[in-house]
Amino acid sequence: MTEYTYPTILITGASKGVGAACAHAYANAYPQGVNLVLVARNLAPLEQVKMQLASYTNCQVLLVQADVASLGDCERIIAQTVEQFNNINVLVNNAGLHHRGEFCKLHAQQVAAMVDVNLRAPLVLTSLVLEHMQADGPNAVVMVGSLAGLTPLQGAATYSGTKAGLRAFTYALHDELASQHTNIAVVSPGPIDTGFIMDEIDQVEDIVYSQPMSSAEQVADAVVRLSQSDKTEIAMPKASGKLATFSYLFPRFRRSVRGLLYRIGAKNKAKYRQMQRK
Repeated sequence: MTEYTYPTILITGASKGVGAACAHAYANAYPQGVNLVLVARNLAPLEQVKMQLASYTNCQVLLVQADVASLGDCERIIAQTVEQFNNINVLVNNAGLHHRGEFCKLHAQQVAAMVDVNLRAPLVLTSLVLEHMQADGPNAVVMVGSLAGLTPLQGAATYSGTKAGLRAFTYALHDELASQHTNIAVVSPGPIDTGFIMDEIDQVEDIVYSQPMSSAEQVADAVVRLSQSDKTEIAMPKASGKLATFSYLFPRFRRSVRGLLYRIGAKNKAKYRQMQRK
């Protein structure tokens, strides 16, 4: 076991998008030194992220090829991290899965996979990681949620349900651990300019594109800020977060503006599609 005095940050889904952006954000946030544990199913893109981090001094990187949907893999992720760095200060539950389409058209296996990756895995990893966090902190577990977890999203019932469950878990555990120097928090972004929605643009619900797009770097910045504070949630963009909350509290309003939001989203999607072709 190698011991380092630097904080240890564990990031799932770290091979691209928000996860990779989080790796860079934490390397920037801790210029004095940081241990990064980057987890993903595919090793090759993880190695590319590690190469990009080579320019940061005092940045130790451990790559773990694993599937967070597997309980055994989750246990192995924590074991390898503790064996290498002896401690874990921050867990970023970023890995996500979205099989798109109406619920009745999805296979049961697709539904189960989304529940396993989006909800079960964060709960399991959080359960495993807490015993390895130092009692005097500061520690944090940050979930990468979604505005779909603030308000029901038609056409994405399972995804919306898992993100709502993740958000509820966050708020409950935040209160449980309030006196233990461990912040439990969630960032709830709207659409993010990553391959998660841009590579499947024709399959994504039009309403998703009705809201302003955030960058992976903006979401990663919010993750870092939450892990360094006692705040429970950042919904972004701020106006979209307020709209999502309002539409959840007033279902009749949500249904009345749905058509307008779909039309706005369809126009924006056409613009994004045209930009991709250039």
